[in-house]
Amino acid sequence: MNKSELIDILAKNQAHLERKEVELTVNCMFEQMSVALMANDRIEIRGFGSFALHYHCPHTARNPRTGGELNLPARYIPFFKPSKELRRRVDLFSITEQISTARNFGNGL
Repeated sequence: MNKSELIDILAKNQAHLERKEVELTVNCMFEQMSVALMANDRIEIRGFGSFALHYHCPHTARNPRTGGELNLPARYIPFFKPSKELRRRVDLFSITEQISTARNFGNGL
């Protein structure tokens, strides 16, 4: 799913809102999340997960094409950790899909 698909789904589910209003809301939400991460704040969405920054120290790496050395600077990388609820729901969906596939395979479909 990409951002425009998310906006379409939300606009369809919230018929009293215009698509432009939903798009503005989604863009504002993502902008505020970006601002919070740039301020090194942690974002927690209950039942979904949390976003935080992970620090990576400067280090030396190798260019796989040339074998040359690269000095990589220190950097912060956004990191997402899913909640237990999200992991459980995804795992439950995966198990349901496996059972469904096994039943269909057994029926010769």
